[in-house]
Amino acid sequence: MDLYSLKQRLELVLANLRVCESGISPAALNAELQTIQKKQEEPSYWENAAASAAETRRAAQIQKKLDRLAQYVSGGETVTEYIELAESSGDTELLTEIETELARLEKETDALFLETLLKGKYDSLNAIISIQAGAGGTEAQDWADMLYRMYTRYGEREGYKLAVLDYQEGGTAGIKSVSFSLTGDNAYGFLKAEKGVHRLVRISPFDADKARHTSFASVEVMPEIQDTAEIEIRSEDLRVDTLKSSGAGGQHINKTESAIRITHIPTGIVVGCQTERSQIQNRETAMSMLRARLAEKKEREQAEEHKGIQGEMKKIEWGSQIRSYVFCPYTLVKDHRTGSETPDVYGVMDGDISSFIYDYLKKSQAL
Repeated sequence: MDLYSLKQRLELVLANLRVCESGISPAALNAELQTIQKKQEEPSYWENAAASAAETRRAAQIQKKLDRLAQYVSGGETVTEYIELAESSGDTELLTEIETELARLEKETDALFLETLLKGKYDSLNAIISIQAGAGGTEAQDWADMLYRMYTRYGEREGYKLAVLDYQEGGTAGIKSVSFSLTGDNAYGFLKAEKGVHRLVRISPFDADKARHTSFASVEVMPEIQDTAEIEIRSEDLRVDTLKSSGAGGQHINKTESAIRITHIPTGIVVGCQTERSQIQNRETAMSMLRARLAEKKEREQAEEHKGIQGEMKKIEWGSQIRSYVFCPYTLVKDHRTGSETPDVYGVMDGDISSFIYDYLKKSQAL
């Protein structure tokens, strides 16, 4: 550690901050925030609870982003002053303090830079994720369960709150399908990078001959729409079925006839929920999932029109995967859209997927 290398690292941080400031556009955000605050002063503002709640959340997000930018700019100025002091005084003991502050600032500005890549309409919202096992029975169902754990661990790393919406157990092991929400700032913006088919290659623990198997599972990611007026759903377009919860039992399953399945007739989209205690709760959750899927469909169609679509859903089979996870004969995780790869397959399965998300977002913005 020397003063010259610290100065070089600081220059990169300051350059990163300038890019963040350009991407965030503080003046535009301040103007938007003032507009919301003026509307909140009007007596009739709170009459529309859903709209006012959505704008209040937006105002909080804007304020948080502006505060973070100001904090990091101030941090850059502080480190600059420390370096100048160390240069003028020759005090080498300052280098340790500079290194500590600089390392913290590097981590914070990297995270902020990643967030500046999120410019989609729904990017700031919570995410609803559905994982579906592909063909292959127990092996594919175990793979779906492994992916579920991976996203659970990722959510824990990022401080997101997880709630299970629907859970279908596998026959011998694993899961047939699971739907769950991850609640937190920009959850959809980040996790939309995960949409597609995921491929596993390993020696199957379920094969007595210890043969190598290839399995597939699909991941669908949708924004959780809070404002019901955002996506219009007509009651005459719905078919609602009630049924008993399925599966072998356990914490995700109840035995009453409270499970709900909703079919959106115009699009053929089917959603279901069986994890809540009552039909009413399950119906509300299923409707939230339906709004999310319709919103994602609308956003995808708009992206197609502008030739900017990324992460399209494909058939769950060989050749359609967005990412491969290889455990044998070597260890490798490779994203086929960006070329990003790492041999640390166990770290990835423990939720360390941020680098794949980061590279995907960078490539998406470059298109």
